[in-house]
Amino acid sequence: MDWSFKKNILNNLCAFLFLLPALVILVIFFFIPFFQTIYLSFFDYSNDIYNANFVGLGNYIELIRSPIFIKTILNTFYFLILCVPFLVVFPLFLAILINQKIACKTMYKVLIYLPVIISIVVVAIAFKWLYAPMGLLNFFLEKLHFAPLGWLSDPKVSMISVALVTIFKGVGYYMMIYLSALMNVPNDLYEAAEVDGATGFKKHMLVTIPHLMPMIALVSTISSISALKVFVEIYVMTRGGPLDSTKTIVYYIYERAFENLDLGIASAGAVILLAIVMVFSILNIFVFERDKYKI
Repeated sequence: MDWSFKKNILNNLCAFLFLLPALVILVIFFFIPFFQTIYLSFFDYSNDIYNANFVGLGNYIELIRSPIFIKTILNTFYFLILCVPFLVVFPLFLAILINQKIACKTMYKVLIYLPVIISIVVVAIAFKWLYAPMGLLNFFLEKLHFAPLGWLSDPKVSMISVALVTIFKGVGYYMMIYLSALMNVPNDLYEAAEVDGATGFKKHMLVTIPHLMPMIALVSTISSISALKVFVEIYVMTRGGPLDSTKTIVYYIYERAFENLDLGIASAGAVILLAIVMVFSILNIFVFERDKYKI
């Protein structure tokens, strides 16, 4: 056995040893819970949590027939529609604006990114105070001679109120993703577009947007997944109310698992959520980067 062959074996072994801790963490905290969740979804724990009955696809059928679960799915998609378009477009606008030669650029970056580093629980509690019947928002509405709103008590407004918290928390994060990609766009392309007579808006449509398509796909995918699994904002601010108007899939799973101890239904709901997230991720990738996956 020559030395080069032994060296390759040692290099491969060292690489495996470096990857081993991450692999162990993935197995313990991802793969084992993942397969255990699928296993639990085939059992009924509603009568006895220690002696479950095998029901096959019964939990899935019960969820599909459940009006509450269907409503949670619709609520989740409504929340996604409220958040994702804004989180994809507005941070891009901010990134393009901050990327220009303006004064106090660093200060603007810090101020916009500041909500990202604040705990989502703290942000949700702060907004809950703002949304209170005698809170600051209703105070300003009364000063402007408008009727106060039930920000978290009106079923027509409550989901929008929660979505504003998610948007407030996520704008700075996605702006930084766009900003890092904007720095890699060659200035020569902008100069060439100006020579061809492109104005400010048209210049960004011809140069910036095509170069940022991978980042737009990334932001769209991440924000969609985050919207589909929203939980903390709902838990802190509304607990799924009023009248289940803000109850999302993840909150429904939490409610069935930890309040009703119905692990089978909760696990089946988690599997359905996983399928929805996978579908959205694949759709986002193919919509924004379909040219890369042509067969």
